[in-house]
Amino acid sequence: MTAPHQHSTTHHHDHAPVDPNAHLSPTEYWEKRYGDTERVWSGRVNATMAAVVGELAPGSVIDLGCGEGGDVLWLAEHGWEAHGLDISSTAVGRARAEADGRGLDGATFTATDLSAWRPEPESVDLVTASFFQSNVALDRAAILRAAASAVRPGGHLVVISHAQGPAGSSHRGPNMVTAREDAAELDLPSDQWTVEAADERSRPSTGHDGQSSELVDAVLVMLRR
Repeated sequence: MTAPHQHSTTHHHDHAPVDPNAHLSPTEYWEKRYGDTERVWSGRVNATMAAVVGELAPGSVIDLGCGEGGDVLWLAEHGWEAHGLDISSTAVGRARAEADGRGLDGATFTATDLSAWRPEPESVDLVTASFFQSNVALDRAAILRAAASAVRPGGHLVVISHAQGPAGSSHRGPNMVTAREDAAELDLPSDQWTVEAADERSRPSTGHDGQSSELVDAVLVMLRR
C-alpha cells in the first residue's frame, strides 16, 4: 500500500474532496495514481521520520508503502540496508531506477500486496511506515502488526502518520490518527514492546500552490524488547 511521502495538498476548507477513484481495488487505485503522472511525490525523505531514525544506529530496515522510494533511498544513503515494499509496480520501478542512478546497492524494492505479505520473524532492526494511510481498502493495523513481527529484540517500529491538516483547517479526516490512537489500535504485547514516543509534531509544508502551511504528524516509536 502506497504511503504518500513528502506530498501535501493544502486544503482551506473543512471537508476533504471526494476521490473519484475510491471505488477501485487497491492495486488498480495506486497503479492509476502513479500511471497518471511522471512523479507523484517529491522524492525527499519524510523529515519527521529522518529526525527519529537519525538517532538510531544503522542496520537493516523494511519500509512499508515505500512509493517512489524517498525514505528508502535516504536510509540507504545513511548506512541502512533498506528494503521498500509497495503495492504499485510502477512506483517500485521508479524507486529502483532512482536507486540504480545513485549507485545505492543498499536500497532494494519489492512490489507486493502487503495485505498478503508475511515477513520473516525477527529479521530486521527497524520497520518504518510513513503516512501509511489510504483512501481505498487498507487493513492498516493488521499489516503493521505483521510487520512488527519482523523486528528483532532491540529493534524499533516507527510509524509516522497524518494527525491533522494545515493550520486554519478544522478538518480531521477519517484516516487521520493520533499517536496514542495508533498505539492502542496496534495493541502490541506490553511484555514485548515499549512505547518510546507517542506524540504529535508539527512541520512546515508547501502546497501545490506554493503557499506555506504547518502540518501535524503523529509519531509512534516502539522498541522491541
